[in-house]
Amino acid sequence: MRRISRLTRVAVGVASLALAATACGGTSSDNGDSGGSKEDLGLAIAYDIGGKGDQSFNDAAFAGLTKAKDEFGYKTADVEPTEGETDADKEQRLASLARQGYNPVIGVGFAYGPAMKAVAAKYPKTTFGIVDSVVEGDNVASLVFAEEQASYLAGVAAAKATKTKTVGFVGGVDIPLIHKFQAGYEQGVKDTDPKVKVIPQYLTQTAEEGGFSSPDKGKAAAEGQIEKNADVVYQAAGLSGQGVIEAAAKAKVWAIGVDSDQYQQEALAPYKDYILTSALKDVGGAVFALAESVHDDKPLTGTQVFDLKVNGVGLSDSNPKMAEVPGLTDAVAKAKEGIIDGSIEVRTE
Repeated sequence: MRRISRLTRVAVGVASLALAATACGGTSSDNGDSGGSKEDLGLAIAYDIGGKGDQSFNDAAFAGLTKAKDEFGYKTADVEPTEGETDADKEQRLASLARQGYNPVIGVGFAYGPAMKAVAAKYPKTTFGIVDSVVEGDNVASLVFAEEQASYLAGVAAAKATKTKTVGFVGGVDIPLIHKFQAGYEQGVKDTDPKVKVIPQYLTQTAEEGGFSSPDKGKAAAEGQIEKNADVVYQAAGLSGQGVIEAAAKAKVWAIGVDSDQYQQEALAPYKDYILTSALKDVGGAVFALAESVHDDKPLTGTQVFDLKVNGVGLSDSNPKMAEVPGLTDAVAKAKEGIIDGSIEVRTE
């Protein structure tokens, strides 16, 4: 396994990646190659629920693909999920990319876990990557993040920005991964101001119900929280989060984005003045790091952790209004320092 310290050099900023994502690579014909040769086509990614255009998780992965394509000059491929697909469908998608000669092949999202485990064993010369899950395999890199750390910083910001002493959290699906976002956020809020109330809500119990892909559900949830006096709403809901941001802007309260710097997203430009900040998760940096390692013939494998120490997560400061909130900037900087030096231990549940 490559050492984690390597990630400090290869990690890239989410915001700059998102702005650079302007083109998509194509696929090639099936050449029957299992990867790992000079005929490798380059990086391929298979999207999570919501697909490209979510202005969040998947778009961050695409930004990493774009950076790799530009830097290394090779072909790339990005493939959308299908509605109601099975693990067998995912397995077929990953296997097809490996057969065509793409290397590495990355599954974006924990849902690719079972398929990744099966396919990686069949294509030992191909390096596989999975985002947000740990899959054992000699040729698999598990790209995981300290989402709770970025969410803690978001909680600090929310506690400083609220005037009603009530803030909201909207999670896309009620699963352990999203529990990390909630746990960090609530801890950050309470450590900053114990008097602030946090209203949590999950959109669905399973991803198949649309928790990560339904802006209408996100909008309705945020509207309900705002009716309960929340004047800051943090969302960890993928594409559904766009509805949260829309509702916050309509009510003229703060929204906190996730994964990418959503203040910078063109599709969200009508609402940007109400996006206080975003809890960043450098999915693009992780995607690029794996692509670079394969390009250098030193493929990353095993669990690769992206946290505050390696700038794998963080909090955006693109909105100039953020600096106008009394004490916010200093409080976030102090919290970040505490997390990095270990004096603040952030919960994951």
